[in-house]
Amino acid sequence: MPSVAEKTVSLQDISSYFPLTFPIPNPKTHPALVETKDLHREEDLLRNPNSFRAWWTAINVVRDGYVTQQKLEKPPNLPEEVLSLLGPLASPLARISLQRLTYLYEAALAQFPGSFKLWKAYLTLRMSFVLGRLIVRRRGGGKKKFPEMKNALEDEQEDLEEWNGGLDSVVGWEEWKSLVATFERALMWLPKLPRLWLMYLSIFFHPKCPSVLSFTHARRTFDRALRTLPPSLHARIWIQYLLWAEQKGDVTTVAIYRRYLSVDPSLTERFCSILLSSSKSPPRPLEAAKYLLSLARKATRGEYQSPEGKSPYQLLGDWIDVVEKFAEEVGMDVDDTVESNDAAARAEAESAQAKQEEVEPVSVDGKLIRFGGPAAPVTADGKPAPAYDEDEDPLSEHKLNIEQIIKKDGLAVYKDQAGRLWTGLATYWIKRAEFDRAKDTFEQGLKNVLTIRDFTQIFDAYAEFGESLVSALMESLEEEDEDPESIAETEAELDTRVKEFEELMDRRPFLLNDVLLRRNPNDVQEWEKRIALWGEDDEKVAQTYTKALETISSRKATANLHRIYINFAKFYEEGGTAGKAEPDLDSSRKILEKGTKVNFKAVEDLAEIWCEWAELELRHDNYDEAIRVMQRATAVPKNTKINYHDHTLSAQVRLFKSLKLWSFYVDLEESIGTVDSTKAVYDKILELRIANAQIIVNYAAFLEENKYFEESFKVYERGVELFTFPVSFEIWNTYLAKFIKRYGGTKLERARDLFEQALEKCPAKSCKPIFLMYAQLEEDHGLAKRAMAIYDRATQVVADEDKFEMFTIYIAKATANFGLPATRPIYERALEVLPDKQTAEMCLRFAALERKLGEIDRARAIYAHASQFCDPRVNPKFWSEWNAFEIETGSEDTFREMLRIKRSVQAQFNTEASYLAAQTMAARQGAQKSQDAEEQDAMAIAERQAGGGANGPAFVAAKKQAPPQTDEEGVPKKAEATNSDEIHISDDEDM
Repeated sequence: MPSVAEKTVSLQDISSYFPLTFPIPNPKTHPALVETKDLHREEDLLRNPNSFRAWWTAINVVRDGYVTQQKLEKPPNLPEEVLSLLGPLASPLARISLQRLTYLYEAALAQFPGSFKLWKAYLTLRMSFVLGRLIVRRRGGGKKKFPEMKNALEDEQEDLEEWNGGLDSVVGWEEWKSLVATFERALMWLPKLPRLWLMYLSIFFHPKCPSVLSFTHARRTFDRALRTLPPSLHARIWIQYLLWAEQKGDVTTVAIYRRYLSVDPSLTERFCSILLSSSKSPPRPLEAAKYLLSLARKATRGEYQSPEGKSPYQLLGDWIDVVEKFAEEVGMDVDDTVESNDAAARAEAESAQAKQEEVEPVSVDGKLIRFGGPAAPVTADGKPAPAYDEDEDPLSEHKLNIEQIIKKDGLAVYKDQAGRLWTGLATYWIKRAEFDRAKDTFEQGLKNVLTIRDFTQIFDAYAEFGESLVSALMESLEEEDEDPESIAETEAELDTRVKEFEELMDRRPFLLNDVLLRRNPNDVQEWEKRIALWGEDDEKVAQTYTKALETISSRKATANLHRIYINFAKFYEEGGTAGKAEPDLDSSRKILEKGTKVNFKAVEDLAEIWCEWAELELRHDNYDEAIRVMQRATAVPKNTKINYHDHTLSAQVRLFKSLKLWSFYVDLEESIGTVDSTKAVYDKILELRIANAQIIVNYAAFLEENKYFEESFKVYERGVELFTFPVSFEIWNTYLAKFIKRYGGTKLERARDLFEQALEKCPAKSCKPIFLMYAQLEEDHGLAKRAMAIYDRATQVVADEDKFEMFTIYIAKATANFGLPATRPIYERALEVLPDKQTAEMCLRFAALERKLGEIDRARAIYAHASQFCDPRVNPKFWSEWNAFEIETGSEDTFREMLRIKRSVQAQFNTEASYLAAQTMAARQGAQKSQDAEEQDAMAIAERQAGGGANGPAFVAAKKQAPPQTDEEGVPKKAEATNSDEIHISDDEDM
């Protein structure tokens, strides 16, 4: 069989298939459009040309037939390259079906040219044969309302129509042109329908769309859509328009976005990102920077709100990023910047001068008078439009003055972000290789920031800049190609840069201290740190002290302002920091004299100044001068009725009531003065009524040391008159002890009067020590009977928590003086007065007393009385003592009565609270007993098991048990319920 070579298909052969739809096919030009089986349909359509249903049914039948045949058709026997060129029209079936459907649709549209349904179906069909098969994406839910433009663009970009295949733009140019003509005819009939426009515009996004159509024609079509449709539908067109412009790039994108931003500036940020990062056009940093600057200023004025949620500062930060990245393209050089700064300074001075000049009134009754002049520009709202600013005009090629903008729109507005702004400006100069200008910028920033965060940010960037410069110079030195002169220059510059870098590192503590002092110039602690930084440099230390005293406001200063004056005075007194200079006492006195005139917030600070001045004189043996200084400080004005805590008055006015100052003065007089002068100072303190209890005690002790005993007692008397309890209690305590020590029993009546005066106003909680001292005085120097009366009186007066101890002392003293029987009435009264818990303890002691006296019945009655306060489960100690008492001294009747009382008391206390308390006590006692049992020796355990004890066995337990009782059938009888505490008494016992 001979071989048959495959026939190659040329471009001319492929192009011969087209055009298919132009001119519009009909049975005359294309006899294959109507087959024999279609005659009935044609006749029906000729009879009913105005029936839309007939036309729609005929179209659907042909279309469905094509779909069915397409599924059964075999793939065309063509190369892959030809199939990709022809796309959907690669098979003869597709081409003839397109012509048949075109014929039917065109005939129907001739009858119904205004039918949107027909046009939409027809255009969709034509698009499927030219553009290929549409890829349909599944969407979850529907859109309730049109989103914001930014979100709408993002959504539309994700949902852009995509096609599989498509007719080649060169081979099928005629079909592409015919499709566009069909859309034009449809829009001629239905120009106000946005759906047709969107379908038309979507073909320009097809990757195989001819360039003749996808550029100029597409742009003019978008413009026609905007002119034709009402403004309410423009947003839908603009979405497609902007996405198409982004695809085309370069001048097209810029022009179209500028048009849109004049209407809606919400996409300015997106446009700026396109200008900077578009892959289809070179970046336009100057235009982007001006747009961002305009947005930042408008956001600051409240005229713009970022759709991305950015704050005005974030927009300014984006502008700074652009400036840093494109420094050469955006900003001016140094000379232009200096010239622009000078021009701005002159303009500002002229405007300030114009404002100072008198201007005639321009309104009458609040209405503006306008006689003439140029037209005033206004916005769409009727408000005056802002003046033209070349920095915000993206069409202008004028570069920006970065320094002026950052200072005006950044540092003047965002004072808390100064670090980022200064570093941005310095980075701009570094990118322009203006290193000296960058260094000046860093220095200026370090001298102006107010926070540690900003300082750290600037300093770190400054240090990194210095390191990079040094590294670059060192790398340049390593190159061998340079001549010796350039190497020498580089080495000199390297030495200079290294020296500057080291100086910068050494200056860091001072710069940081400057920041803190700028933030709060009244911070005393920071001034002290500044002084410490200078070390032994006396000149700088003195200058810092002087500057601190000139700067700090006394009413706004932090704590310890007076320490600045004191330390400054010591600085001169000690001859500088290291003590190498001659002491200068006159300068120290001048500084302290100046400090005494400062209106401190606290009077104590002023008093500290005076005290330090006096100590200065004492350290140099100027005792008389020290006394004179304190006399000046404590000078009493004529009007002494001044409130010490009235902060509206100056510290100097309230100084004479400073107890700290008077205490130092009186100590000074005691040390180097006379007794009379010291007494005068103490009397002055008492006269001013500023003394405390310690002053009273010190004054009295001073008089006592100098043998002025009666005068010391008078001081105590004045002290107890000045103060009330509880302060006067300590004075009374000391006074009475000193008086008894001095006179003993020689002035007994006077002592008694003093004790009575002390007890007259003494509260119950403080009078116990005084009663004990009073009673001891009577025991030592008076009568025992009076002492007992005092003890009895004390048991009635003292606080409840002290009564038990007072009764205990009273009973002990009564026993020692009058014997045991005399304590019975004391015990009885104690039982009436004391609370229940203490009553039980007192009853045990009372019962022990009666047992010693042989009064067994009285003791038993006391036990019975106390039993009502003692729960057997909470207080087993009481019942064990009573039990031992009955075993030793009682009978069976008394023991039985004790058990009966125990049961009744237990029933009385049988409540939930007492039961829980009993369980807690039993658990604690059980744990304690188990621990004690482990510590006992074997003999003690044996004795306990044998039932022996200290007093012998109470009752002997039986060793054998009786056999269990059984009934007649031998079944054991059930044991009857019995009471374990029940006492079995025989019947003969009552006989």
